[in-house]
Amino acid sequence: MTDRSPFETDMVTLTRYVMEKGRQAKGTGELTQLLNSMLTAIKAISSAVRKAGLAHLYGIAGSVNVTGDEVKKLDVLSNALVINMLQSSYSTCVLVSEENKDAIITSQERRGKYVVCFDPLDGSSNIDCLASIGTIFAIYRKNTEEEPSEKDALQPGRNIVAAGYALYGSATLVALSTGQGVDLFMLDPALGEFVLVEKDVKIKKKGKIFSLNEGYAKYFDAATTEYVQKKKFPEDGSAPYGARYVGSMVADVHRTLVYGGIFLYPANQKSPKGKLRLLYECNPVAYIIEQAGGMATTGTQPVLDVKPESIHQRVPLILGSPDDVQEYLTCVQKNQASR
Repeated sequence: MTDRSPFETDMVTLTRYVMEKGRQAKGTGELTQLLNSMLTAIKAISSAVRKAGLAHLYGIAGSVNVTGDEVKKLDVLSNALVINMLQSSYSTCVLVSEENKDAIITSQERRGKYVVCFDPLDGSSNIDCLASIGTIFAIYRKNTEEEPSEKDALQPGRNIVAAGYALYGSATLVALSTGQGVDLFMLDPALGEFVLVEKDVKIKKKGKIFSLNEGYAKYFDAATTEYVQKKKFPEDGSAPYGARYVGSMVADVHRTLVYGGIFLYPANQKSPKGKLRLLYECNPVAYIIEQAGGMATTGTQPVLDVKPESIHQRVPLILGSPDDVQEYLTCVQKNQASR
């Protein structure tokens, strides 16, 4: 028998985890404040998502956002929650949101040294059918002495100091990296806290699932068409890959992280520059996947090496298990060589 109390557990909450990381880095505590504020916003969004139908938050808000997507009522609420929480953390100077045309500059009295790019509610077209949706964010340090401006957000993903996503599915999960691997946390509704459930997650070297919208097959380039055919009709006689596509990027990326395989949203005839936004969709998930040992590419270069030219810039995105992504790149190189 042990004298240890049943209440004495070594439970690692995300709040504790963030504080410990801050202590290890011997920082000022500003990033800790920022991450804890982001997590509070995620808890509030999770609560709103869970009772959206009861609170009449389904349906569209009657407008479109700056990238042409219909704005849902939950989009508006989630965006306001994230902006308010981040600005009241006293640690941000510039915020870039999918929902706002221009960068948001934090007022002088609340200003800190971090730039945050975020999609407050990714996959919101799936809200009304109860499919999984999420929140994505990437945090950068301001790297100039000038007054804060939109330019401060135009940094390549290699400069990220922390990034993550929340997935509102059968449970609410946060995947977070501060540059030392990826850790997963699950929201315990009884505690109101995120609890560490998996440490230092690693993606499989090769998977058995491919994920893309084959409804756009008529617009695919030759490399993508060839790659998909290889997955469906393997030339070596092996089993074909399974096809999985939710249409919520966070859900598709998280499944790819957990099970391995490849997620593709390449450039095509309809979207020659790609469809997904670099700063607040592609960079954060590319950072997470690379930190887990995977690869993320535009087809021509690593996503994290792209130098942004505008805050709502779009790029192609292919990510996942390193062997699967490399096989896709081999198809790209082969097709370029034969032109």
